[in-house]
Amino acid sequence: MTQIILASTSPYRRELLEKLGMPFITAAPQLDETPIPGEDARHLVMRLAQAKAQALSPEYPNHLIIGSDQVCVLEGKIVGKPHTEEKAVEQLLIARNSIVTFYTGLALYNSSAGNLQVICEPFDVHFRHLSEQEIRNYVHKEQPLQCAGSFKSEGLGITLFDRLSGKDPNTLVGLPLISLGDMLRNEGVNPLLI
Repeated sequence: MTQIILASTSPYRRELLEKLGMPFITAAPQLDETPIPGEDARHLVMRLAQAKAQALSPEYPNHLIIGSDQVCVLEGKIVGKPHTEEKAVEQLLIARNSIVTFYTGLALYNSSAGNLQVICEPFDVHFRHLSEQEIRNYVHKEQPLQCAGSFKSEGLGITLFDRLSGKDPNTLVGLPLISLGDMLRNEGVNPLLI
């Protein structure tokens, strides 16, 4: 089997990929992730997912390389990681009672054949009405300071929502496994037959 590389050092993406039960290694791509002026969220995540996968091809010339990138869009604007409690509270105050969309770019690059597959998968988070105190308590308890959107859906953050909508709940955490499974099968790798 062709070795699989996850072009990410994210512990969340690593945990998700481990669900497929396939051997893989992780490697950090070195690239500038600055958005191009006027670039929309979909184009940004697809461009960066592709760039991450292809950036590792010189080091891994006979591999399947997975690249992924994600942004959170709130009121039409890309929202980054809050880094501070106050910024996290601000983001969640804006998000309450509204829909936040996450766009996840996914790329699979076969570095030996030159085959590239790239998609953008959206996922909507419908926030319930939240009091400022609920938001402050949540941020203090879970410290989602390194998470775009200021929450961890795999933890206490699930209590912030009315509902979630999208093709694959793994997309929200950062790696759409249903689509990745399709891409891997396109390259002759079936996680169920390994």
